[in-house]
Amino acid sequence: MQRITPAPCKLQNEKPTNGRKLAQTHNNKTFRLSWYLIPTHALRRKLCNHWLSARGGRVEQQSNRRISRGHSTQGHREDQMEESPLYRRLHLLGLLALSYLVLKQVWNLLIGIKTHILSRWWKTDLKKKYGGWAVVTGATDGIGKAYAMELARRGFDVVLISRNVEKLQKVAQQIEKQSGRKTKIIQVDFTGGSEIYPKVEKALKGLDIGILVNNVGMTYHPTANRFLEVPDINKVSSTLLYYILYIVFQMTRIVLPRMVVRKKGLIINLSSLAGNRPYPTTTMYGATKAFVDFFSRSLYYEYRSDGITVQSVLPHLVSTNMTFNLDTNVLVKTSEDYVLEALNTVGYSHRTNGCLSHCFQSYILDHLLTETVMNSRICVTMASRILSLLFKIMKVNKSR
Repeated sequence: MQRITPAPCKLQNEKPTNGRKLAQTHNNKTFRLSWYLIPTHALRRKLCNHWLSARGGRVEQQSNRRISRGHSTQGHREDQMEESPLYRRLHLLGLLALSYLVLKQVWNLLIGIKTHILSRWWKTDLKKKYGGWAVVTGATDGIGKAYAMELARRGFDVVLISRNVEKLQKVAQQIEKQSGRKTKIIQVDFTGGSEIYPKVEKALKGLDIGILVNNVGMTYHPTANRFLEVPDINKVSSTLLYYILYIVFQMTRIVLPRMVVRKKGLIINLSSLAGNRPYPTTTMYGATKAFVDFFSRSLYYEYRSDGITVQSVLPHLVSTNMTFNLDTNVLVKTSEDYVLEALNTVGYSHRTNGCLSHCFQSYILDHLLTETVMNSRICVTMASRILSLLFKIMKVNKSR
């Protein structure tokens, strides 16, 4: 009689099992007896499948019991942890930290709305608050010229200080024609050394000065270079340090005593985004602008009780001769538009990026270019290449 070997029976995640071998080795006598009494292959296969499924169900049931016991134990532990004083304190500490971060961002948002949006309608009356003359250094081009023109439109007589007489006379004529305000020009070359300041002090003597704008600035090389790669570094470093630092220091020294006597006055010092955080390949320029920023902030806290406002202005890219007249867009402002918004922030903030666009840029950079990120070699390399590309774009615009 031919023996019929049943087909292998399969259970999920289990190797196929021969029915006869299973019957021979199985310790369940009922199963073994049933196997040999069943005459047909089909019925034997049903018995095999039934037993395997039953065994799988029991295993699954046991596994479920273990899992449920594990879940109950874990839940019990979680309940105990939630009831512990340490857990409650950590939970409270996390909520406080999250609340602080949210409130800080909301507060910054409200300050930004007040400074850059509400100030467009509720402008500080600069003439009524500070009065007198406005003194502007570097007043023949770019931001300095825009400050002189805008202050004249707001009712100030303007003292223009620069080294080019022809440009000074041209700007003075524009102011007198457009605004009908008085002007006075002082021609000095600020690179001439400390002997020029007695001349400036003598020319300003007797004037009731309400506003001083320290705008004189320069860049030391039209390309991005590391510190030791700057061409003629000895001459450049001495000129740059003197040209930016000493002028701000001396002009403030000349004008501030009269403001203290008057118990009112406004000093606007033009710093830069480059002085707000480290930027590779613009090391010396950024360091001088950082001095202007810190000097302004410290001076504000020292003399605000005397009615003196000292504002540090940190612009990003503005289309001027110094930036080779970059094409204007959402990120790059014209000097006239920038100064119009920057003057609106007086009375709202003593440290400002000047306009809403530059404020957004500064906020993003503050959260992206942290010291940790800047310590990365990759970021330093990328920053250097981006600055080099920016200088090349500036050169192309200049050649046009």
